[in-house]
Amino acid sequence: MNDVITTLTNRKSDRSFTDEYIPNDILDTIIEAGHKAPTSKNGQHVSVIVVREPSRRAKLAEYAGNQPWVAKAPAFLVIVYDMQKIKLACEATGKTMELQNCVEGALLGGVDCGITLAAMQTAANSLGLGTVPIGGIRNNPQEVIDFLGLPPYTFAMMGLCLGYVKNPSLIRPRLPMSTFRHDENYNLEPLQKAVAAYNEELVAFWASHGRTDGKSWSETIGPSYSCNERPKIRPTFTKQGMTFQD
Repeated sequence: MNDVITTLTNRKSDRSFTDEYIPNDILDTIIEAGHKAPTSKNGQHVSVIVVREPSRRAKLAEYAGNQPWVAKAPAFLVIVYDMQKIKLACEATGKTMELQNCVEGALLGGVDCGITLAAMQTAANSLGLGTVPIGGIRNNPQEVIDFLGLPPYTFAMMGLCLGYVKNPSLIRPRLPMSTFRHDENYNLEPLQKAVAAYNEELVAFWASHGRTDGKSWSETIGPSYSCNERPKIRPTFTKQGMTFQD
């Protein structure tokens, strides 16, 4: 197994960081990995905003649901779906951008921003830094847009905390491979039993590490996926000129 595979398979979300400064060359390398990540049609419709200033990180932590690690991490990266660049490219050839009005535009943005995040996270982990993605940056999307000065046709999709780890987190067990890998066709048959077994495994895992409050996977997922936790997203996208209706 090579170092790349080891880095990928040992990935975990670390939420405890030291105050150690991330050198500029290290941060530049991480950003470059995101810059070179693939995007649909080479559209390059992703931008990254680097936030180092402590008071600004603290404000973003507040917007992201008061997650303390956003404020504590020495650097916080905001990954932006950036159709402003596409608009300019279209105008340069006399075209009118329309993808922001199509469902495909929403899918494209989520996929490409996710690819960028994964590239930067892997680069950071390989350089000895801990990371944790922050979906909570979408909790208060308009506030984040105003705070970061984002122009129309852009949206802050996710964040990424970067820092040297103080207290390493645990690598949690996952659902079995049978629920992830499907050969030739989707196999529904093993899912229900696999989820039930995984619920038991995860509770036992927490207990083995002294977490008597550890919940099963279903107990964790259920509250989040049984409602729309971020109702502000659609109206904010619309205000940004991105309707995704067609």
